[in-house]
This record gives sequence, structure tokens and C-alpha cells, in this order.
Amino acid sequence: MQAQHQPLEGRPGAPDGRVRGAGAGSGAGPGAHSGTGSQIVALLLFLGASALVAGLGGLATARHVNGWYATADTAPWSPPNWVFGPVWTVLYTAMAVAGWLIWRSHAEGSKAALTAYGVQLVLNLLWTPVFFALYPVLGTPALWIAFGIIVALAVAVGVTVVLFGPISRTAGLLMLPYLSWIVFASSLNLWAALHN
Repeated sequence: MQAQHQPLEGRPGAPDGRVRGAGAGSGAGPGAHSGTGSQIVALLLFLGASALVAGLGGLATARHVNGWYATADTAPWSPPNWVFGPVWTVLYTAMAVAGWLIWRSHAEGSKAALTAYGVQLVLNLLWTPVFFALYPVLGTPALWIAFGIIVALAVAVGVTVVLFGPISRTAGLLMLPYLSWIVFASSLNLWAALHN
């Protein structure tokens, strides 16, 4: 009989929301970040991380896109150079929002999902300087190293999509255009490695 008079707090399914399952939204609970201010700060941090990766990649690209790359043998399906900036801006923004949605969910599996997200971000950061800045130093081997990195990046983004999906369908969907673009960019990298 005594068990019937236990307080609801802390029991599974209690109204205080302490026990959360996958797919649950943000709210109170152990370690929950329910304040609007912390939500905004976190979103800005995710956007900032994407902007940092984009900015560092832009620095590596700027010196070489009009250098060796301007005379390189590029794939016939390669878009004009001006397309890359706007596309990457949209993809980095969508990626940041996806990461933020996972962070704020506090669902089971979100730590592993965010780890995969971090791995793909690091691989993304590595690819640009290897492809653009190392070619004048190493020649074609730099393009093959870059190809290995972008293939690993595609796998890491694929894993991220698979881990994001069950936690937040929106987050998983936001990562799909990025994955598609990475696969497309891989084909450009492979052509460059084979023909330069």
C-alpha cells in the first residue's frame, strides 16, 4: 500500500519529464537546457562552428581557386566557381540547425549522434586545405589524399544522418542535402585526381 503513496517526482513517466525517450522535445530533466537564452546561445555556437569551418576553408580556397585550380582539368559536370559559395552557405546553415536540434533534444543516443557530427565537421575542415593548398606542394598525390578524406567525410555524414533520424526526423532531413553535395563533390575530386 505504501508504494501507492510515493511522490510522482522521479518516477518513469512522471509529469516532471525527468525520464525522456528518443524523439522527445526539449524540456526539464537532468541536464536539460530549457531556457530560451541557452537555446539561442547554443544555436549561435552551432552556427559559429559551421562559420568557422567555412571561413577556414575559404582561406585555403581563396589563394588557389584562381591559381592552379583555374587551369586544372575539371570534371565536365563541375558547376561554375560562383555556385560553391551560396551552396555551402545554405548547407552549413542547415547542418548547424540539425546539430542544434539534436543537442536540444537530450534524447537517448544524442551524444553518439553529436560525436558523429563533430567527426564529420573535422573531416570537412581537413578536406579543403588538403585539396587546394597541398596540390602546389605535392601535386596529384594531394588530390588522392583529399579524395580519401572526402570519402571518409561522406561515410561520417551518412552515419550522422542515420543517428540523427531516430532522434529528430527534421535534423536527419536537414543533413541529406549536405550528404548529396558531398557525394557530388567526391566525383569532382576523383576526376581531378585522375586528370591532373
